[in-house]
Amino acid sequence: MVVESYVVVHNIAKRHNVGTLTRSATAFGVSELILVGRRDFNSFGSHGSTSHLRFRHFHSLIEARSFLKEKDCDICGVEITDGAVAVNEHPFKRSTAFLLGNEGTGLSAKECEICDFFVYIPHYGGGTASLNVTIAASIVLHHFGGILPRVLLFLNPLKHKCHMNDHVLVRVISRQFGQAFLRESVMVTSLSWPRNR
Repeated sequence: MVVESYVVVHNIAKRHNVGTLTRSATAFGVSELILVGRRDFNSFGSHGSTSHLRFRHFHSLIEARSFLKEKDCDICGVEITDGAVAVNEHPFKRSTAFLLGNEGTGLSAKECEICDFFVYIPHYGGGTASLNVTIAASIVLHHFGGILPRVLLFLNPLKHKCHMNDHVLVRVISRQFGQAFLRESVMVTSLSWPRNR
């Protein structure tokens, strides 16, 4: 069973936020960015990350939900609601799609209808009531990627022509599910191939 993460983009007020969001999605191993409604977006802020991320478009939230359910995926709304749980307290165990609300108004009633559950990001200061959508996404995605048990699947540095102190991307596999679901950059510190790998 492969554990994956998705981000659903719908009704984000500032279109250039999508470009920045793709950068965070790429950094935290998101499988696909789901665009609902408008197909176009401003890639400003993506810094080339759009070429490392899959995009999928749907005309409606219902279509997007059907696709995600075919993937056996939970849909998590990031919003402060009566039943919301702090993101650091929710026990994520399955593939999850994160739906974040409009910066000004939050999730709409229609968006809330397709969600299976809700999480919120605890604030520890009183100077603001909300976070920018890309910052909120980064916090949630970092938490989701960090809590799943994982182990690096090491590359053979000789076979792949690595050099000392090179940074290489390696596959990260889940100890719990035994499948690759993230990539991670590591530094080559030895040119020998461990016998126990």
